[in-house]
Amino acid sequence: MTSSLRVALVLLAISAFGLAVSGQAIYTRLGYLWLFLILGNYLLSRVALRGLELDRQARSLKAQVGQIFEESFELKNTTRLPRIWVELRDLSPLPGNKGSRVLTLIGGRKTRTYIARTRLTHRGSYSLGPIELHSGDPFGFFPVHTSLPVQQTLTVYPRLVDISSFPSPAGLLPGGEALRRQTHQITPNAATVREYANGDPLSRIHWSSTARRDRLMVKEFELDPLAEVWLFLDAEESVHAALPHDLDSDVGSVLLSKKVDNKLAPTTEEYGATLTASLARYYLQQGRSVGLMAAGKSPDILPVDRGSRQLGKIMEILALLRTNGDVPYAGFVSGQARHITRGSTIILITPSTDQKLALLVDQLLRLGLRPIVVLINPEGFDGSTGSRELGAAIKAFGVPQVSINEGDDLEATFRALPLHSSLAN
Repeated sequence: MTSSLRVALVLLAISAFGLAVSGQAIYTRLGYLWLFLILGNYLLSRVALRGLELDRQARSLKAQVGQIFEESFELKNTTRLPRIWVELRDLSPLPGNKGSRVLTLIGGRKTRTYIARTRLTHRGSYSLGPIELHSGDPFGFFPVHTSLPVQQTLTVYPRLVDISSFPSPAGLLPGGEALRRQTHQITPNAATVREYANGDPLSRIHWSSTARRDRLMVKEFELDPLAEVWLFLDAEESVHAALPHDLDSDVGSVLLSKKVDNKLAPTTEEYGATLTASLARYYLQQGRSVGLMAAGKSPDILPVDRGSRQLGKIMEILALLRTNGDVPYAGFVSGQARHITRGSTIILITPSTDQKLALLVDQLLRLGLRPIVVLINPEGFDGSTGSRELGAAIKAFGVPQVSINEGDDLEATFRALPLHSSLAN
């Protein structure tokens, strides 16, 4: 029972008491007034939400951190009865969502539309809804509401930064010894021929063999080991750090400009996801085969592949990945590295300051792998110290390493990188 209804009932009781004590007509009129007011508002509240239809449309259900997510809300009154007020409460878990509104004086058979823009600050998969519609009578005696179910889901990918240069491992030469592992992709290593099958592209037909055998023959290709790049993202919970932040504080200017905001949430998790996604795109654009490994609550292992579809798979994994794992990063990399082809490039992306990582780099070199280390300095995120000392220890092995600090302009950082392997910050 609302406070306004309590007041009306008290006034009705007072009028009844006054009529019983004094018998004056004024109390009769007041009693009828309060009774009519209560019953009339009850009937209005019963129809307050009837005939309302809400249409919620998003321009796109896939976006990146830093972009502006735009939705259109259309509330249609299909009856002749006007609505004094309707409140829309957007219960979507999307951080900072701007879908809630209060709409007033909606005429009969009229439609009200508004645009909601939300600055995307966190990766993840977010349901768009549910939405609650609240309304009632003009005096608020009998509030009513209804809930509209979730119909769509928004996926927020990590931000991608342009990488113009990145160090190569020492002694890495183009080409390499062909693997005896077949692939559906076209590589420099044509291994054998086979009969044509439905769906084979015409570009793979080997015309000389076709002429000799009098039937269509296509080329089979094998992978080049030096084209493989493995990205190992550290998802061990104990090594990550974050600063208190509220990226919505300056949202107004960003929403008006509708431009991508380059500011990342000050967390090592967000920096790690952005770096991993950006490096994946960098190598895929070079025609390299890229794979991803991370150990959160459960291991995420994506085999190497090429092309835009592989980037899409990597972005899907990184959108949902959380740094809540309890598997030690060095142990996870060490165990998985034994199954990786010799000569492959291994990129370690971590905010850890554990000196065991230097021993891990030495182990990778002994396995014939080519490591590159991207160190996210946790000290600037209110985390542990020792990143500089770890970088110096890694440098002693002649392994390229890049240091990333909180607040760095990542695109400018990568533009300034030399291509040789004796890199250290």
